[in-house]
Amino acid sequence: EPLYGPEARDVDGVSVGVSERRNDASVAMLSDDVVILRPWSPPDACFIADASSDPGIQRYSSPPQSMTDAVALISSFERNWLRFAECGNPSGVSFAILGAACGDLAGQCGVDEWSNADVAQIGYWLAPHARGRGFATRAVKLMTSWLFELGAARVFLTVESENAGSAAVARRAGLAYEGTLRSHGVWQGTRHDIDVFAVLPHEWAVGRDT
Repeated sequence: EPLYGPEARDVDGVSVGVSERRNDASVAMLSDDVVILRPWSPPDACFIADASSDPGIQRYSSPPQSMTDAVALISSFERNWLRFAECGNPSGVSFAILGAACGDLAGQCGVDEWSNADVAQIGYWLAPHARGRGFATRAVKLMTSWLFELGAARVFLTVESENAGSAAVARRAGLAYEGTLRSHGVWQGTRHDIDVFAVLPHEWAVGRDT
């Protein structure tokens, strides 16, 4: 049985469940047979709340502080998917990352912002038990392919310069290091340098063919 129903199609070897017209797509589910990306659902709040206690996640993001906050976060993701269905702008849509073999939740990736110039900024995190298995790299590849299918002119992400693990994911996924914005961000009361990684559609197409 098709994993994503009758409208599933294959993009660069990636199974994609998304409607042909951008403004008809209320949700998307993506897979490369190793990881699955799907929208979050209310029962996933326990996973988000548990993962949010990890010091590595707390160091580089602002995770929910309670189960109530986790439930509210998932509700906001659901609203963002509905807005995407209505206006075609995927800003704020978020995917849960799952291991395809076992179906266990592993982390999150999503669209931080889709600008008026069709530039998409993305982000991601993994729970401790899922690290070191290539899941984040695969998730970034899946989501980047999806965003270019939606018409993105550029996909980029930013990481604090000392976050070597996240930078390595960006490079393995095929995003090029574009430079460092010195003293650009303030996080937890400290100013940080920010590294920028990005890829353009024609670069992505070449990378998929090599």
